[in-house]
Amino acid sequence: MDVDFLPEHLVIVGGSYIGLEFGQMYRRFGSEITIVEMGSRLIGREDEDISEAVRQILGAEGIQIRLNAKCISLAKRDSRIAVGIGCEEGPPEVLGTHVLLAVGRTPNTHDLGLDRAGVATDERGYIIVDDQLQTNVPGVWALGDCNGRGAFTHTSYNDYEIVADNLLNGDHRRVSDRIQTYALFTDPPLGRCGMTDAEIRKSGRAALATKHPMSRVSRAVEKGETQGFIKVAVDADTKQILSAAILGTGGDEVVHVLLDVMYAKAPYTVVQRAMHIHPTVAEFLPTVLSKLEPFA
Repeated sequence: MDVDFLPEHLVIVGGSYIGLEFGQMYRRFGSEITIVEMGSRLIGREDEDISEAVRQILGAEGIQIRLNAKCISLAKRDSRIAVGIGCEEGPPEVLGTHVLLAVGRTPNTHDLGLDRAGVATDERGYIIVDDQLQTNVPGVWALGDCNGRGAFTHTSYNDYEIVADNLLNGDHRRVSDRIQTYALFTDPPLGRCGMTDAEIRKSGRAALATKHPMSRVSRAVEKGETQGFIKVAVDADTKQILSAAILGTGGDEVVHVLLDVMYAKAPYTVVQRAMHIHPTVAEFLPTVLSKLEPFA
């Protein structure tokens, strides 16, 4: 974060959230960008249609994307860095001026003296906690990235809320009660909550789903930012919302409309029948939810 110059050609190893956000940022600053990803698609934890839409958005800005990079290597080549890729398609290496490794993190818990305190960690170094974030040692709790239960600012803060309420207010809050939610802060952003398509299929439950392009959202048209889409899945029996993904202008904010209804365990019809302000992205949600079809 202390870089005070513009890389001529930045090669980013890792095609997930951090890599994509920094890639688009530096591309707009003026750098040439190549993103190298070992997987067959970007942001592999996302649904395939989201991965493909993000790839197209970044590609349209001139960002080069190399997938299926099975054997990545780095070597000095005169004044540049040769990034060996070994992809199934394209040249076997990319010459860049700088490299950003965005391949995930490991917890730096090794120097905390956990062994002396008897606090247990897993094979990756994360502190093992129960559903209320207590470690195996009575009176010791682990909050934030070190417990491997989220690694986001919002999950870390929620960890604090859970522990504080349980200790000070006699509550019984649990980590398992929270719904997975996060954002990809590219432009346009992606707001996500709940299950992925793969998780819904694996659950075997009957579900309904719908998907609509942002080009049908008045606010997106007004702003000239019509890339992306809105999609929602609901349980066919309970009518509760299972998941939502909003890739488009305001998606990181609007997704909370659906997330809060999920926490309330209310049926999707609460949103479908609500009156929202025009012109906003949220006002399109009732229309989206009126077009549910059997989940494929």
